[in-house]
Amino acid sequence: MKYTYKTKMVCSQEISFDINGDVITNIAFVGGCNGNLKAISKVLDGWTVEQIEAKLKGNTCGVRPTSCADQLCIAVRKAYEEQKNS
Repeated sequence: MKYTYKTKMVCSQEISFDINGDVITNIAFVGGCNGNLKAISKVLDGWTVEQIEAKLKGNTCGVRPTSCADQLCIAVRKAYEEQKNS
């Protein structure tokens, strides 16, 4: 299933990815720190929701209470829960 999430309080505006069960693939960010977010997307490809959360949940950016990586954690959890409940 393809999922798109509108981010909050970060430079990237949107995150999209595919979710199959709890496995996340094809992560793409719109906006943000292009090189860093491309690298994160490549490294995390094929990881589970739980693995992504274990490494990145709560990560902040500067004085912001969140980051693009933290927003990805929120997005993958939301997608997983919606998929599970449908």
